[in-house]
Amino acid sequence: MAGSLRQRTDRGSDAWELRVYLGRDAVGKVRHRSVLFRGTKRAAQRELTRLSAEQDRAPAIVPDEAAREWGPATTINDAIEAWQANGWDDLSPSTTRRYEGVWRVNIRDSIGRRLIASLGPYEVERYFRDLKTAGLSQASVRYVRAVLHRACRLARKWSNNTLPNPITDTELPEWSLAEKAPAVRSPSAEEVRLLLAAAGDDRDPRVPAFVRLLAATGMRRGEACALRWDDVDWDGSAVRIDEALVTYTGGVTVRGPKTRASVRGIAVDGPSIERLRRLRDHQVELAVASGVEVAGDSFVFSYEPGGQVPPYPDTLSHAFSALRDRAGVASDVHLHSLRHFQSTELDRVISESQKQARLGWSTVHMARHYTGAVSAEDRRAAEHMGSLLG
Repeated sequence: MAGSLRQRTDRGSDAWELRVYLGRDAVGKVRHRSVLFRGTKRAAQRELTRLSAEQDRAPAIVPDEAAREWGPATTINDAIEAWQANGWDDLSPSTTRRYEGVWRVNIRDSIGRRLIASLGPYEVERYFRDLKTAGLSQASVRYVRAVLHRACRLARKWSNNTLPNPITDTELPEWSLAEKAPAVRSPSAEEVRLLLAAAGDDRDPRVPAFVRLLAATGMRRGEACALRWDDVDWDGSAVRIDEALVTYTGGVTVRGPKTRASVRGIAVDGPSIERLRRLRDHQVELAVASGVEVAGDSFVFSYEPGGQVPPYPDTLSHAFSALRDRAGVASDVHLHSLRHFQSTELDRVISESQKQARLGWSTVHMARHYTGAVSAEDRRAAEHMGSLLG
């Protein structure tokens, strides 16, 4: 049987990958068996000859998938690659994109090459400190640790607990207040009113309605982008949030919201509902002119006639940035700052648990079982935010 070998310098100067040809599987795909061998090149060649002869004598059974061996030769990169093939499909596109970036930039060409079995907490913590010294933020290093921990936990499971998880007992270095990234600033009510006044001059009715809704409700950007006309309760002046839009390389997708607690109904003040009503009238006019209809499942902020295609979130973020510049508002106010504005202002009028329920934080998921979808307290929150926005 044919075979080949190549040196694996990423696993040490004495590491060799031996590949033995197995044949073709049931669908005609060529299959090989790969073995990591340590020793001299001459010894590796002898082992390859032995493996090839062994395969010649073995029954011609070709597996559908090449089996991955888990043991002392498994690296962190091996674990992450296996996780990619068996698990990443269950994650949201934005999460997988973030994991891919963390692996490519911070892990793959450094600690990713290390054997899991050879790592200990001391070396891992020193690696975290090196990342901090290189200028990574506390949040970024925490994310690196999360990816490493999950990959090594899976490798331990897939190896039937023969591999350790060297990340489990590790701790992150400390960041002083001066080293930490500044917190997102909540804009003042006056700044938000300036934004809304500038939005009133926008020729695109989506932008003022979008900004007004986020300021009035504290919705996440993805939640607002996924809002459909069926989600608007015109008579009850409320909206229901049960979907979110996430971006990935090449497009967007609609999925369930961030957590189960994010599924909620919230009150909306009268002027904000009226802004949505005017937007719907505009969307209907556009649809009629294009020979299509606006249906109940049409997206509220869609840029397509008929609204069957959701808006691309970054488009609305760029529109907000342009709006902020026109309004003369400081550049540290971002679209997500409107959520912080909601949280800050509601401290004065409703309880902490109701505020968390309105914003869709999972810490009060059970508490909301004992309140209505739109409680009197939440209605008071909506009217308070409407009075602030004018």
